[in-house]
Formats: sequence, C-alpha cells, structure tokens
Amino acid sequence: MKRLVILGGSDGTISSFRAARRLGLATICVDMRADAPGVREADEFLHLSTRDVEAVTAALLGRDDVVGMLAPGTDINLPSLVEVTERLGLPCGLSAATAGASPDAPALRASVDKAYFREVCARVGLGGPAYVSGTAAEVLRDTARPAFPVIVKPVDSGSSRGITVCAAPSELAAAVEAAAAVSPTATVIVEELVTGRDLCGEAFLQDGRVALLGLSDRVVAAPQVVAVGHDMAPRDEALTREVTRQLELVCAEVGYTDGPLNLDLFVTGDTVVLIEMGARIGGNGMGEALGLMYGVDTVAAAVLLAIGERPELSPRWTRHASVRMLRSPSAGTLVALDGLPDALALPGVADVVVTASPGERVVPYTECRAKLGYVLASGASAAEVARVLAAVEDLVRVSVDAG
Repeated sequence: MKRLVILGGSDGTISSFRAARRLGLATICVDMRADAPGVREADEFLHLSTRDVEAVTAALLGRDDVVGMLAPGTDINLPSLVEVTERLGLPCGLSAATAGASPDAPALRASVDKAYFREVCARVGLGGPAYVSGTAAEVLRDTARPAFPVIVKPVDSGSSRGITVCAAPSELAAAVEAAAAVSPTATVIVEELVTGRDLCGEAFLQDGRVALLGLSDRVVAAPQVVAVGHDMAPRDEALTREVTRQLELVCAEVGYTDGPLNLDLFVTGDTVVLIEMGARIGGNGMGEALGLMYGVDTVAAAVLLAIGERPELSPRWTRHASVRMLRSPSAGTLVALDGLPDALALPGVADVVVTASPGERVVPYTECRAKLGYVLASGASAAEVARVLAAVEDLVRVSVDAG
C-alpha cells in the first residue's frame, strides 16, 4: 500500500492524515512525542525527532511504499521536509526552483525566517514595517530600531510563542529575551507595530497563480494575542485582487508555484501589508476552512501534490466558514469534553476535531498549542455561521480538575 509520510503529529496534522486516508493512502507519522495527537491517526509511527534529518532519512531509505512527504500545520518541520525529500527523491514544491540547493531554498527561507520574508517583500516593491533583526544583544544595541510601539517576535518559531507588543523602550529587553528563548536560532525581529484590520489568510497556488484565496478575521480574546477563532468570508474584489497580486509577486520571487499557503496581513484603508507567510497548510483549522469556503478538498489537494499528482481546484461555491478553538478555562487535568456529538450533529457544523483526552494535563489558552481541539462550521452568511457557533457554545462543556 502506498504511504505518505507526515512530519509532525501536532493537532495541525490531523486533517492531513484523514485526507490521505480518504485518498486511499496509508500514513507514517514522524514525531518525538509518542502521545502527539497525530500519532493516533497514523498507520505507522516513527519515534524520531522531525529535525533529525539523518535518522528520518535512514528510517525511510530503501522503502518502495513511500510515495510522498508533507509537513502541515507549522513551519518548524519545513527544513526537514526539503532535505529529506531531496535525499529520497520525493516531490517537494518548496525546493523545485533551487536545482538541488535545498538549504538555501527561497520558499523555505521565506516561510521560516520572518526577517528574510521582509527582505523578499522589499525586493519586489511591497511596503512593510520598519524592523531590526538579530540576536537579543544585537537588537538591543541597534540604534536604528523602529519607533514605538513595536512588536517583538522570534524569527523562526510558531504557535504564537514569544510574541510581545511593547509600548515603551522600558519593555523591550524583557520582550526580546522572551522571544529569543523560544527561537531555535535565538534570533528575534523587532517590527514597527502595524495597525488596521488584522487578517489571516489561506491560499492555494497552481502554476504560479492564486487559485483559491480565503481571508479571515482573527477572533481574539484581549489581552491575549493568540486567536481563539477565525471567520473566513468572501471579500470585496479590490481587496482580493490586491492580496492576490502581492502573493503572486512574492511567490514568483521565491520560486513557489504550486501548493498551499498560510499568511498574516493587515489592511488599512486601501493599503495591504503582508506580515508573514508559510508555504504549507495552515494549522488551527485554516486549511479545512478554505475548503469549506469553496467546496474544494484543499487538504486532499495538498496530499496529492505531495505524491506528485495535480489536484483539481475549481470552486463549487463561495460560502462563509469559521473555526473556533476548544479551550480550557483553567490549568489542571481534563475530566471531560461533553456535548461534542450533539455539536457535530448541528446543521452547519462540518467537523469537530478533538486533540486532547481525559486525564491529560491542560492549561489556559494563551498559545495555539494549548487548545483542546477546534470546531469547523460554514453557512451562506456570517449571521448563519454565528448562530451555529452560538449553538455549539451552548452545547460543549469542558470539565477540568484543578487539583
């Protein structure tokens, strides 16, 4: 039986395991955590670090049943994806334009290095925030820092970790140290704080063009910056056209022609500012939401690309789609998640993905990886989807033992 290797077993990989199964593929999960949510979805498990390229390659070398590899949900595993697929001779859209120079693949660098992404945007003439980047010491010494307020981030970490908004210079040192602590390379970026409409996006490219684009409003419970949900909806033609133009410019510059794309952007008046992108399926249900919006199985499309096949991306409709995270109200041991079958049976609810089990330790939702799962819903209008989500909220109960 043909097998797809999925690097990582986080909650952001679950939809890919299930899409592979729909396509008749068996799956191999690679993760250093035997209790990762994706492990339960896989047909086979390699208990290895996804960053250990030598070990992963050795475990797969010589197998004639492995036909592709995917790294969905997070940018962290993309470097290994590029290197291992190159060594095994498997398809990889991130390195297709680099003639074998995988460590310097521009599409990879744009996905995993926020400072490099800013350089790419500048090269193609797109505006963006002033910034400085480097180690904690270098950034704190740099006198060319942007004016406050600023946002401080690790250049190469995900799950909303290590992100701080600083209103004054007195807050900078602690924020920079916090960002460096969660960066694999101890590198941070300090950016001018961009204001306006804060949007997330999910797109799918085909032949260098944006075939599908979904823009979503980030639903945030202040004062946290991590999104508790996303509302993806059709946008006016001018905004869609401008985002499409910018994405195609950036992707042409880095040689990324086919595949999924996850992005963050701000819209102020008529100005669109791309903040960052990842050449992968988005986590937190974003990949599935794009599919719900257009009636296209976008996660299955990414799986097909990973095994060297061309997906069909023609939209069947345009609808509203939303994601809401299942969250713990407090730290402790998860006792129960009640009401999920009733929620899944509601008209308009497309799926309820659960990533935590009773008996596990849980914490309040201050970063993406702390969620207990997510709910996907769609409808003909924003009001229709809001009614569905309100009904889900009434039905689902999270019980936690704080002892």
